[in-house]
Amino acid sequence: MMKNVQLRTRAQNECIYKTNRKSGFTLLEILLVMAILAGLIAFGVANVDKILGGSQADTARIFVNESIKAPLFRYRVDHGTYPTTEEGLQALITAPGNSNSWSGPYLETNDIPKDPWQMEYQYRYPGAKNKEGFDIFSLGPDKVESGDDIGNW
Repeated sequence: MMKNVQLRTRAQNECIYKTNRKSGFTLLEILLVMAILAGLIAFGVANVDKILGGSQADTARIFVNESIKAPLFRYRVDHGTYPTTEEGLQALITAPGNSNSWSGPYLETNDIPKDPWQMEYQYRYPGAKNKEGFDIFSLGPDKVESGDDIGNW
């Protein structure tokens, strides 16, 4: 009777050993998963600039096509014309020296906002691209006047 108990115990031990052996991951499986994760992370990091760059361009586009237009139009109503290139966007915050009809500030902030690349927006009146209006644009990510500029044209 004792032998049967020992045999059963040995059989049970072998069964448990085989079950436990199959329940974990092998080193190869773990390394494979880590390699796949590393590849996905590398791909994501490589494309972060493209993802964020798109949102920065959208922010600049909204500013030049929407946000700054209302203050410039209010200035025009008060003065009959837009600020000159020399007066620039600063005329929306502080009165130009030759103005008696200034009723600003026309912006809600005390500073002219910078573009997403921390550069000043460029302003021209009369505009080179908008002949009967003003040009306002961001120099874009390269920070020089070139083909990647984001403007109201």
